[in-house]
Amino acid sequence: MGFFNDLFGNPKGKKAQREVDRLHEEWSEDVATLAKLKEAFIAVQDGEDAESHNMITKQGEYVIWAGIGQFHEAGRTAGQYVGSSQGFSIPVVAGIRYRVGAQRGTFIPGEEIQVYKDTGQVYLTTDRLVFNGLTNTAEWKFDKWIGAGASPDGGDFIFHVSNRKKSSGILFEKDVGEEFNRFLAFALIHVSDGLERVMKEIKGLEERIPTEEPKLLNEIEAPKAN
Repeated sequence: MGFFNDLFGNPKGKKAQREVDRLHEEWSEDVATLAKLKEAFIAVQDGEDAESHNMITKQGEYVIWAGIGQFHEAGRTAGQYVGSSQGFSIPVVAGIRYRVGAQRGTFIPGEEIQVYKDTGQVYLTTDRLVFNGLTNTAEWKFDKWIGAGASPDGGDFIFHVSNRKKSSGILFEKDVGEEFNRFLAFALIHVSDGLERVMKEIKGLEERIPTEEPKLLNEIEAPKAN
């Protein structure tokens, strides 16, 4: 069958195989991430950090993931004045007038946006998320956690915590962001349900791995001879 596909250049077969190859690559990346997750939480189980760092951590806090990202937080574009009025003069005494300057109109604040700032090291621990850049530092504590959002491609995140007035977040390279997303999910499971639940979820995913490996299910038959 493979011989005839190569001989006749079967486009349908090649397209199907390319799709399987793409899905298999994604599956392989997920398998690698799961192995890294397991290794990280085994380290936590042993009372150790999974990643080296230079932070001061509190007792019982362990670093489970580290990467590079770009910090951003809520800000505004430049505001502008709309409309204007001409200056005028007021008589004070004979021959002397007081000049009142022109007003620039009504000030309209700029649009609210996320302002991208410093690039630096990102650490995910069992208690918080930390950004450490050259000119900016930030932390998002899980005990103040309200929620989070991600861009469609999974590379940009916004985090909401009750002790920060401005929404803020981190932009990652796409592949890094996908891995971070998995680790963040398990860090939150750890906070809410504990290490035993984390290891149970990891074991369940390991059991599903063999059944979810993408394969070419319907092979293309070679054209039949007349």
